[in-house]
Amino acid sequence: MKLPRDISGATLQASLRRLGYETVRQRGSHARVTTQVNGEHHEVIPMHNPIRVKTLSSILKSIARHHEMTVEELLRELDL
Repeated sequence: MKLPRDISGATLQASLRRLGYETVRQRGSHARVTTQVNGEHHEVIPMHNPIRVKTLSSILKSIARHHEMTVEELLRELDL
């Protein structure tokens, strides 16, 4: 499955709310989101439009690993 090429930081941040992520702080062009689901997990989201594909891939892999799912399952869950 190909990663979407046009995801903005704001869109990703909003989509992650489905998995229990809340924005805990934002400084400049980066926001930190945290979840308590399956234990605590933090991720930094660049508020760029669009997010670079490699950066998006890294973020999604980290989140998928935390939630014990594949990146494909994560993309379906987030509806991206």
